[in-house]
Amino acid sequence: MGPRRKTVKPCLPSKENPEMTKSDETKDYMNQLSHEVLCHIFRYLPLQDIMCMECLSRKLKEAVTLYLRVVKIVDLCAGRWWEYMPTGFTDSSFLTLLKKMPDIEQLYGLHPRYLERRRVRGHEAFSIPGVLEALQACPNLLGVETSHLELVEAIWTYMPQVHILGKFRNRNGAFPIPPENKLKIPIGAKIQILHLVGVNVPEIPCIPMLRHLYLKWVRLTKPQPFKDFLCISLRTFVMRNCAGPTNSLKYVPLVTGLASARNLEQLELVRVPFLGGLIQHVVEDSWRSGGFRNLHTIVLGACKNALEVDLGYLIITAARRLHEVRIQPSLTKDGVFSALKMAELEFPQFETLHLGYVDEFLLQCKMTNADLVKYGLADVVENPGIITDIGMKAVNEVFSCIKYLLIYNCPHLHNPNNWITDHSRWTRLVDLTLVRCHAVKLESFSQFIELLPSLEFISLDQMFREPPKGCARVGLSAGTGIGVSSALVSNQNSNNENDNHQNNNPNVPNNNPQQANDQNEENELRQDGQAEEQQIAAEALNEMEEVPQEDGESRNEGPTHNQPVFPMEVDEEQAGPSGLQSTAKATPITVHDSDSEDEEENMGAPGNCIAKNSSQNYSDKEDKIREPVESRQLPVSGKGKTPLRKRCISSHQMGQLKSSSIEENSCEKGCQVTSEQIKADMKAASDMPEKKKSKDVYPNCGNSPGSVGNSPSCNAAPQSPDFVRTVTGNSAEVAKPKPRHAMKRKRTADKSTSTSDPVIEDDHVQVLVLKSKNLVGITLTNCGITDLVLKDCPKMMFIHATRCRVLKHLKVENAPIVNRFDYAQCKKLNMDQVLDQILRMPAERNRIIYLRPMQQVDTLTLEQKIFSGPYPYHICIIHEFSNPPNVRNKVRIRSWMDTIANINQELIKYEFFPEATRSEGDLKKYTKYPWGREIYTLEGVVDGAPYSMITDFPWLRSLRTAEPNSYARYDFEDDERTTIYAPRRKGQLSADICMETIGEEISELRQMKKGVFQRVVAIFIHYCDVNGEPVEDDYI
Repeated sequence: MGPRRKTVKPCLPSKENPEMTKSDETKDYMNQLSHEVLCHIFRYLPLQDIMCMECLSRKLKEAVTLYLRVVKIVDLCAGRWWEYMPTGFTDSSFLTLLKKMPDIEQLYGLHPRYLERRRVRGHEAFSIPGVLEALQACPNLLGVETSHLELVEAIWTYMPQVHILGKFRNRNGAFPIPPENKLKIPIGAKIQILHLVGVNVPEIPCIPMLRHLYLKWVRLTKPQPFKDFLCISLRTFVMRNCAGPTNSLKYVPLVTGLASARNLEQLELVRVPFLGGLIQHVVEDSWRSGGFRNLHTIVLGACKNALEVDLGYLIITAARRLHEVRIQPSLTKDGVFSALKMAELEFPQFETLHLGYVDEFLLQCKMTNADLVKYGLADVVENPGIITDIGMKAVNEVFSCIKYLLIYNCPHLHNPNNWITDHSRWTRLVDLTLVRCHAVKLESFSQFIELLPSLEFISLDQMFREPPKGCARVGLSAGTGIGVSSALVSNQNSNNENDNHQNNNPNVPNNNPQQANDQNEENELRQDGQAEEQQIAAEALNEMEEVPQEDGESRNEGPTHNQPVFPMEVDEEQAGPSGLQSTAKATPITVHDSDSEDEEENMGAPGNCIAKNSSQNYSDKEDKIREPVESRQLPVSGKGKTPLRKRCISSHQMGQLKSSSIEENSCEKGCQVTSEQIKADMKAASDMPEKKKSKDVYPNCGNSPGSVGNSPSCNAAPQSPDFVRTVTGNSAEVAKPKPRHAMKRKRTADKSTSTSDPVIEDDHVQVLVLKSKNLVGITLTNCGITDLVLKDCPKMMFIHATRCRVLKHLKVENAPIVNRFDYAQCKKLNMDQVLDQILRMPAERNRIIYLRPMQQVDTLTLEQKIFSGPYPYHICIIHEFSNPPNVRNKVRIRSWMDTIANINQELIKYEFFPEATRSEGDLKKYTKYPWGREIYTLEGVVDGAPYSMITDFPWLRSLRTAEPNSYARYDFEDDERTTIYAPRRKGQLSADICMETIGEEISELRQMKKGVFQRVVAIFIHYCDVNGEPVEDDYI
């Protein structure tokens, strides 16, 4: 055995040795380092800090001087190229600084916030001549990085040998193009990357060194701006919305110059009016010598003269390396892909296709086309793409390896499931985005999703919009503002699906003139047949003009004291464009005699009120129990032509109803309302004030606010049964009276149309059913679906829904690992149903639910339902009141909710901790607060906005109040003052570290034999939109 090592404990300075402590604190370690070591340290410091050290001591000043003398690369912005250089420089101070660096070769970060154009005698300022003088004082200077337009032009003029380093991008770009933004580019300028935004440029000359040229909102002032264009090293050429010559011939040198750039990889032309067919001819002349052969990205947008052959030749030439193609709407047609299919080419690296591509500037810009032309841009009017389902079949046959597909505003796509054939399987499609393709049928889309084997992400924007309220009521075609009441015009123009789209887009060319002629002949025949009915309609409409005033007066009357007020879903949506067709089968219509807001008010009234639902509602068992009687849908024969009439017929009109019912039901196209019934309704509306006065005498005759045309005869006995009529096909029969307790109908909303005719109509039910083996997530924006069903999505992880006005329900059949739910500004969302569906899922994952409701929320009732329910999770409900919305708490919660669950799993798995349950017996056992949970509340303020969290998360209070440990990281910006809980500030980076902190609490809980759940759920509710007005938010 070797000798024992002697261990010496370090002697800590005690209070008895204050002199020793003071000497250690005042000891200067920096001055003990050599100049070489100090210079090595300076390499890792920003220049601003180095210059500050010059003032601290003589030795540090010497070290700084030595360092500056030998330094070759200096960055004035310390690597933050997007920031400005330090302020406070003047011509003399900048010259003094650069004279201290005689060997400097590369100067980065020369981004002055402001430069004077010229010097002023007797005035110290930072000016362009002063900067040039300082740069010329550096004999070895090779390159400068800057973003100042006038400075770079001065460098090109007076120091042409100096390179412009990095990416030159001016920082004052805007549209309309500011007249003071000017740049003259010399021939042979030494620059590799040039990004110009909102600049006036005379011409683009020959620049052999240039590799990447990006022109956005650039005004080319010379008549022939591309006369000398030649950039043989060019790899990227982007020209977006530039104001150049209007003569298409003047773009010929541009295209020929691009063909000379053999290494060109990215070509983007947006609103460039080059000559149609020009690219075809240039490709034919140059492809043998390598022109356009190396392209991997092709973008054509709003090029008004571009032809299919231009795009086709580019794609064929670049087939070997092509990755991405974005095609403008005028070229988004079947013929392009049919021709490419006949070329029989392979695209081994192709991944991304964007059909109907429209530049972001054109989508976001509020200027009209005339305004854009006034500012020099090309005159272009975009029409929607005219590709059909046939063309989409050819898309995958051409690009068999496609991974990312985005389609924008293609109204002639109807059945996506027809896109799949034996030769078109879409086997590699990973990401699918559809925007404004209004004619796509929901059922067909669901089938298409099921057949895609590799699909992971779906994004739907402005899809499956709901049919407009009231258009069929007044004979409007999707809100066009013309037409007569559909009560008088039969539904007989439903034979062409594309009529509606061509009405919405009048500029779309008609590819089938014969079909158009046939339609015109049919329309003329219809007009002849309807002339007499239209005359009757005009008379009816003239009589209706007197109704709105009375209707409005009765509608504005507040609820009387003896009149109970019931909650009702109020639909505030205006009649909008229609793009949907119902595909539901004919089902029986159940007609109730109740038109009041609550059936109990109206049990004795013998009138009949026809309430039609747009489609059979999708609901689970609980919904069916709550609503045993559902109204069904009539067969719909045309778009926007659903008979929306809800009629309340007085007792003295029952005979007329029975005598006319046979005639009504014999109509082949559906139930129509005659002019006599309209007049009866108007007469009833005029009797409304009298009926209002008689409410005290007849309390059983309640009327929903805003309704007109109710039965004026309200003196029937209260015990008289409800009349229920079932209409099936063309026959009508009186069914047995229903018991009073079983009558429960859906709440519907009244909305006046342009003729002040009330439309009482529920939302058109549209169910999106998802069944996909690999689907990871779906994003819905402005979609018209009412129900989302996750039928079989084993890999689904997130659902995002934003501004989906009629989205109400969620049903989860098999989606075990979905863990993120975002519902923002969904006006009619049934929060209770959605939360119940999510929390009833098997507890296999932690879940976070983000809600931004647009109606008032009863927080106490919500918390009671959540915490008392059969949900095997620890739950926290966070109420966030920031406005404008703050996302800090929402984002940070993900960093610590999993830690709580991991602690629980460790305890259950390795420490034999009891696992909590939530069985039916537990629910019966705990019927009152806190329902068997350890519930507590945390409150605070984040960025001036209060928040409140009610939760039963274990361990959280102890972890929040614990002292930071040795793992604490203070570079993290959050702490308890800026968010609910900041684990990284505490050093609580893992479950093991946290368990060391809360050891005592774990022991106490073990002794009490209280179990914990393995999984947690966070429900985050943001209250900024509860007033019904959506708050603008960049984060959603």
